[in-house]
Amino acid sequence: MRFGRVVEVSTAVGATRSRNAKAELLGRLLAESGDEIGVVVAWLSGEIPQGRLGVGWRTLQSLAATPSGGGPDAPDALTVAGVDVAFTGLAAASGAGSTAVRSELLHRLFSRATESEQNFLFRLMSGELRQGASAGVMSEAIIAVSGQPATLVRRAHMLTGSLSATARLAVAGRTALETVGLQVGRAISPMLATPADGLADALTALGPELVVDQKLDGARIQVHRDGDDVAVFTRTLNDVTERVPDLVAAVRDLPVRSVILDGETLTLADDGRPRPFQDTMSRFGSMQDAGDTPRVLRPFFFDCLHLDGDDLIDRPLAERLDALDSIAPQLRISSIRNPDPDTAQAYLEATIAAGHEGVMVKSLTGPYAAGRRGKAWQKVKPVHTLDLVVLACEWGSGRRTGLLSNLHLGARDPDGGPPVMVGKTFKGMTDALLAWQTAEFPRHEDHRDAHAVYLRPEIVVEIELDGAQRSSRYPGGVALRFARVVRYRPDKTPAEADTIDGVRALLR
Repeated sequence: MRFGRVVEVSTAVGATRSRNAKAELLGRLLAESGDEIGVVVAWLSGEIPQGRLGVGWRTLQSLAATPSGGGPDAPDALTVAGVDVAFTGLAAASGAGSTAVRSELLHRLFSRATESEQNFLFRLMSGELRQGASAGVMSEAIIAVSGQPATLVRRAHMLTGSLSATARLAVAGRTALETVGLQVGRAISPMLATPADGLADALTALGPELVVDQKLDGARIQVHRDGDDVAVFTRTLNDVTERVPDLVAAVRDLPVRSVILDGETLTLADDGRPRPFQDTMSRFGSMQDAGDTPRVLRPFFFDCLHLDGDDLIDRPLAERLDALDSIAPQLRISSIRNPDPDTAQAYLEATIAAGHEGVMVKSLTGPYAAGRRGKAWQKVKPVHTLDLVVLACEWGSGRRTGLLSNLHLGARDPDGGPPVMVGKTFKGMTDALLAWQTAEFPRHEDHRDAHAVYLRPEIVVEIELDGAQRSSRYPGGVALRFARVVRYRPDKTPAEADTIDGVRALLR
């Protein structure tokens, strides 16, 4: 397949807001892709199958290659296979002379690309390919082109964590999809929780068979063990095993042969209270403070998805918790089963007093809905919080002169468009956080003017607010009330930020 065809469809998908139209355009392209469907799906999902190519933003920005004048149908025009081979070469380059090798490969690739193809390559390789082909839309296209049941396709995506792999399985046929299961060592998309309006509402919705867990102010982890091999993944499925030997050791000591555990990790102060979230995240390679002494990470598990050859994700939560308690009761997150409302309220208050975020209320009868935000898990916090994308930051004045201070905040567009601005805030920032912003934000800079630095939509920040109000000032018709920074969320991607629909829901 010619590469220009992929670029044409990407442009068309980005030009329409209709979810159905996007899926139809993608479906037609996938039908033409043949054996290259996996690569095409990966690219249009903003991913590169080879992973890291060793090519940074500055390298791409400084690349000087005249676009090809032959057009996408010329005899020497780029093909999907040719671009894929070039990416493989870039990823494989290492050691002495690798910089020169990558430079030559990049120049050769971009010189054969038309202007629109160069633009696509630049955005794909820099992680900025956002044309609205969300996971949901791409899944619909895969379902349409393969003719396979939607439930099987979505389940395969949840279990593989890869749209590219899902597409290849779907076109291979129903049997291939049905054989997909949990694989110890391969991360799956975590089950997510829905915000509850309050504790009483969550108890009513999920009762009478339920469990109330502490909601820790830590980082989500998924831990796999197969014999002596242990792998630790973040909520975004990044492998951080080498950075967390304390977690590896804790799981390696369990009396099991194979297991997949879901939970949280955090560092504790000497008095047993949780240390700041940034202390935990520094162990995951984000927001690192070189002057800080590394602290021990403690695992706290709340689910067991696999145990000694037995997949448990389709079993009720009650059975999964029994399995967890049978092997790791000492690592079990604090919880209470089937509490009455007064007991649950006292537990929530005690949890908050201990320095944690709140509680999770979960149905004991539900399966593990990998990759989905279902009603079977509901989170209860004492205040409204939203995870939003930083769009820009204004330079401060007064005692903040010379520091990046006032954040421009955006909510995720569920249709795949750019984030929708919903407000600004300069509140809740310590001197240390202001210094971090000023150093970090230029690394994500798209452009700037005299007043602000405008960022690529890559950084997620957790915002506490009193609610929302209608506003004609912002394009989404809604603005945040009394917004203040809680913390940055390097463990989350912009695709996991709260949507504009979620912000609008606060109006009610």
